[in-house]
Amino acid sequence: NRIRLVLETICAVREVWPERLPLWLRISATDWAEGGWDAAQSVELARQVGVLGVDLVDVSTGGLVPHVDIPLGPGYQVPFAEQVRREAGIATGAVGLITTAEQAQAIIAEGKADAVLMAREFLRDPYFPYHAAKALGVELTTPQQYLRAW
Repeated sequence: NRIRLVLETICAVREVWPERLPLWLRISATDWAEGGWDAAQSVELARQVGVLGVDLVDVSTGGLVPHVDIPLGPGYQVPFAEQVRREAGIATGAVGLITTAEQAQAIIAEGKADAVLMAREFLRDPYFPYHAAKALGVELTTPQQYLRAW
């Protein structure tokens, strides 16, 4: 009964959260431990929360179990978002060492996730959105008062 608290919480939130506003849920799709929480359970959780009104599942993975082998690398958590999206039929957000504009764009373009969610890269480069737009050839308009900065 690992998901009961999540389901009850979503029901309580949905009672007060307006339908016109999106409700997102962040999950750890696996804890990487033998016999622990896994992707199949995450898919089932995503199915159930979708029925209850969750609009998007932000799919991460765990990192709290000591001595497990986590295969770190660019986009290492993206396959979990893709699996949840495909098998549960719910919008997903992908995370996990997504560090370039091209990588983020490919995740969306290839249908692996509906959103790319980034944190550490924004800490390293607070101007990432600007640099990403330039890398992708997006024409940016800058407010007149900020032109000196660029």
